Amino acid sequence: MAKKLVIVESPAKAKTIAKYLGSDFEVLASVGHIRDLAEPKELPAEKKKGSLAKFSIDVENDFSPYYVISPGKSKTVSELKSAMKSAEELYLATDEDREGEAIAWHLLEVLKPKIPVKRMVFNEITKEAIAQAAQNTRALNEDLVAAQETRRVVDRLVGYEISPVLWRKINRGLSAGRVQSPAMRMLVERERERMAFVAASYGSVTVQLSKDGTKFEAKLLEQNSKRVATGKSFDANGKLTQDAVVLSPEVATKISQGLEGANLTVLSVEAKPSTRKPYAPFTTSTLQQEASRKLGMSAKQAMDTAQQLYQDGHITYMRTDSPSLSVQATLAARAAATKLFGADLVPDAPRLYGAKSKNAQEAHEAIRPSGESFRHPDELRSVLSGKSLALYELIWRRTVASQMSDAKLSTTSVRLGTKLGSDELVFNASGTVVTYKGFLAVYDETREEESDDEAKLPNLSHKDVLVVESSESKLHSTQPPARYTEASLVKALEEQGIGRPSTYAAIISTILSKGYAVKQGSALVPEWISFTVTRFLEENFGDLVNYEFTAKMEEDLDRIALGELDRTGWLKDFYLGDHGLKQTVESLGESDPRAINSFEISPGVLLRTGKYGPYIELEEAGERRIVNIPEGLAPDALTPEKAAELIAAPPASDRILGVDPESGLEIAVKDGRYGPFVTLVDEGNPKPKTASLFKDMSVATVTLEDALKLLSLPREVGVDPESGQVITAQNGKYGPYLKRGVDSRSLTSESEIFSITLDQAIEIYKQPKYGARRTASTPLREFGEDPASGKAVVAKTGQFGNYVTDGIINATVPKDEPLDELSSDRAFELLAIRREKLGVEPGETPKTQKKTTRKKR
Repeated sequence: MAKKLVIVESPAKAKTIAKYLGSDFEVLASVGHIRDLAEPKELPAEKKKGSLAKFSIDVENDFSPYYVISPGKSKTVSELKSAMKSAEELYLATDEDREGEAIAWHLLEVLKPKIPVKRMVFNEITKEAIAQAAQNTRALNEDLVAAQETRRVVDRLVGYEISPVLWRKINRGLSAGRVQSPAMRMLVERERERMAFVAASYGSVTVQLSKDGTKFEAKLLEQNSKRVATGKSFDANGKLTQDAVVLSPEVATKISQGLEGANLTVLSVEAKPSTRKPYAPFTTSTLQQEASRKLGMSAKQAMDTAQQLYQDGHITYMRTDSPSLSVQATLAARAAATKLFGADLVPDAPRLYGAKSKNAQEAHEAIRPSGESFRHPDELRSVLSGKSLALYELIWRRTVASQMSDAKLSTTSVRLGTKLGSDELVFNASGTVVTYKGFLAVYDETREEESDDEAKLPNLSHKDVLVVESSESKLHSTQPPARYTEASLVKALEEQGIGRPSTYAAIISTILSKGYAVKQGSALVPEWISFTVTRFLEENFGDLVNYEFTAKMEEDLDRIALGELDRTGWLKDFYLGDHGLKQTVESLGESDPRAINSFEISPGVLLRTGKYGPYIELEEAGERRIVNIPEGLAPDALTPEKAAELIAAPPASDRILGVDPESGLEIAVKDGRYGPFVTLVDEGNPKPKTASLFKDMSVATVTLEDALKLLSLPREVGVDPESGQVITAQNGKYGPYLKRGVDSRSLTSESEIFSITLDQAIEIYKQPKYGARRTASTPLREFGEDPASGKAVVAKTGQFGNYVTDGIINATVPKDEPLDELSSDRAFELLAIRREKLGVEPGETPKTQKKTTRKKR
């Protein structure tokens, strides 16, 4: 019996939807895109000419892309074609945004269906929503497809034109991107501000008071009718910008000591009512920001968790720029608020929220709990836990609170005065109390703003006299502007109109994985290489890192999605115009690599970004000297004073550890471009014996005994009785491993190099190289059941880094994809790609593994 074939992107989404559609439908997953731009090196020989050979884009023919089936997707395409043969209708049920529309278009282009095709879209995965979507289909939106394709073309042109320039001028492995580069510039500009910042010092005085059992504090506000300086009184250069008196430490201490036991008189009491409106429901951007601030999640973790919640039917679609709620959602939020907190906390009229800008993703409403009635987080504790439950609760609270009444607050400001010698001193105390909770009843403990001023004050009246119970003076320094966190960078990108919220997670992940920035706590700290790249781009590709230009480009791409702008004409102007990308690259002149990679710290002292990282370079007695920079030292911490300290410090890495009893040569520990190592001091030998330090060793603490053991490697474990070959244990580029002839096996730790026995080594070699041995180790993550093989998929680490496995097939996880941010669908996709390369079916053992098994028998 013919069925209706439904194709979605995700196996998890397919599984959920299939429950609601019934036996008349067959639901399959494409597992994301099935096609993408070809890598130029993979083009057929007859296509390797002109712009196709360079970009896989035919620039001369309306920028037509050359698409190929993505790695690992051939089997998926075959299965979809096979299923379509027995289907009477095809429903394309991919997400209702540019990416989803493009996936649907690629499916049509590849499958070439001869049966009726319907575009099925929905904003939430509930039984009602799916049924309604199946009854109300539409045609494919060609404008959305054109917009997504244009973005892909632009990103390829920018990346493939500029990245090779960076390789030639700076270093291999660097990359530039349409949105990545402006985002990186933001981090660099903030660090530049911190480096240029000049701190100013000022004193403060705080007294502790109490009345009727309520304790509170007051701060010195004025001295002799002149305001006392605070951090806001100074600019970034440390100059006073207000008419204020700067308390020196001595004066502040003297005032504090004189106030002990003094009387303060209340000069005035002023109470001001205020209201606080609830926050709008979540958009993609605000969800990422709040998940970062409240739950400590990276942007990618937030998006992956939200996607799983959506696919499991708990929330609506998580990629949206609109904070508006549907009528159904508004009623559900009001009903939940009324039931839990009473009708008094719900306004008579529903609250409406509008978006700031018009763009192609506005068809979606805000991110909210799914369904006609919202399930309380407690109802989902049996199916959700950890971050998933926490994120759902955050979404639930935000949505319910958005339809509740304003909170009413009262802020009281009190001025108190006293005379101390010839000084007239005025103090200030303030406190805020909530007089009507409103939406704070549900969003209180997760509200966005907290203030030190929101403390309770006792009832105070004019001319009340209070005794100072204690007094304290402090010396303060003004602080440089805070570094960006993931949350604040997302907010800044959105405010500047750079990129789209659905891409922010990928942008930040790329910046971190490429080594352009590192995380220190929650702060994003740019590395020195990002200074080099940003400066080069600013000087040669100003538009690429210009915020206004990037935002205008984003608006143009949105206009293409709305059908208001011609794709081909825009691309011609962008790439081939008088000031287009092509001409900019071709007009680049020669540049001095040393100048690009050098930053002056102080006269004669340079910071240079080399192939193996940053270092200090100076000239001493006519000779070039290099000083390594301690790992983790942020750019703004490398002041002239710090550089001088590093230069003057005796190099710990040139320490002599002792004498090698075998050769009679001294052994030294050094810190080289590849990391710390020990070496024999042999002046007559240009390549003396060396050995890298283990990861748990340091140049400051390594001993002669350690050095002798390291220099003795590789260690002979013993002879394999079956093959007669020697088994050695050693350390390599990818970590510790065993070697028997040409057959190597990774070890779990460097300490095993010296501790592993022959019997243990033989046991490791008895196990299949790609399966059982690694499967027996402890998984780093679990991804659930692979829909293709039906086996449990986990992540592990091995000789060549992290990999995912279903117990039969192992697939390497790319280095730029953090394991803790890898989604289940991506893990399944990596395995599918690996199976295709090996030419095996899901669940089938590769031929190399079969041979190993036969040999053992």
